[in-house]
Amino acid sequence: MEKESLSEKYSKLPTEQTNPRTMDLDRVPLHEVLDMLNREDALVPAAVGKAIPQIKKAAEEISKSYLAGKKIYFIGAGTSGRLGVLEAAEIPPTYGVEPGIFTALMAGGHEAVFLSKEGAEDVFEDGEKEISSLAQKGDTVIGIAASGITPYVKGGLSAGLKKGATTVLLTCNPKEKAKEAKIIIAIDVGPEPVSGSTRMKSGTATKLALNMLSTSSMVISGKVYRNWMVDVKTTSRKLEMRAERITATVGQVSHEEAKELLKKTGNDVKTAIVMARLKISKAEAEEKIAEAGGFLKKILG
Repeated sequence: MEKESLSEKYSKLPTEQTNPRTMDLDRVPLHEVLDMLNREDALVPAAVGKAIPQIKKAAEEISKSYLAGKKIYFIGAGTSGRLGVLEAAEIPPTYGVEPGIFTALMAGGHEAVFLSKEGAEDVFEDGEKEISSLAQKGDTVIGIAASGITPYVKGGLSAGLKKGATTVLLTCNPKEKAKEAKIIIAIDVGPEPVSGSTRMKSGTATKLALNMLSTSSMVISGKVYRNWMVDVKTTSRKLEMRAERITATVGQVSHEEAKELLKKTGNDVKTAIVMARLKISKAEAEEKIAEAGGFLKKILG
């Protein structure tokens, strides 16, 4: 039997199929173009919802790695890689996670975040080498690939598996059975409005899934109290004001008292809240937080 060529393999990908609902995209008025795109986008959340069981498994692994002092790696190319970069960059200020715990690796390196280097995704060995030099047992490696077969991502997942990391593939190809991934999050968004343009529905689905992964894993790691980001880092004036509002609201004190408490704690929102609610010293609050493993609900209910 003749071996299927790479070109034939790509042509059969779900992400490369033609969308019958948008065949007239170039011959309808602009408002109809936008209506078509909007209707296609509206299909994405439901598709993501069907993948929640797998997203749950992956979030548990991310939390497990984080709480054990291990690391989480996002690896991808093109749009998928850039979404991984966004995720890794936004977790530290939102949840008070030290930089470097969540790391994004992009095919083609840092320059490819801003300038497309599409050929970089075709080198299996590059992804393999990068993850092999970084990942350790207990880490979590999340490969992001709309097609599910990007060689750079496959290489990274393969290396992660060999190093004893938990490997996750986030893809929009429900047919892919990647042996390199312990968990496969496959979101079936159907064909793109513009055939093969996976920055569209596939990109939206990927971003939604990443939001869910990072948010839920941080919630179960004690980084959220009710729905407040109580480990927020005050790296800008906006975040300083947010920290004050959270401290005042959860600590049940005035904004002026919240400001004073944050000064005393070096802008540690959790400590300031416990001091406010329990009327105790900074040292006592820090001790209680440590005993509770960082979970405010164990202290405040």
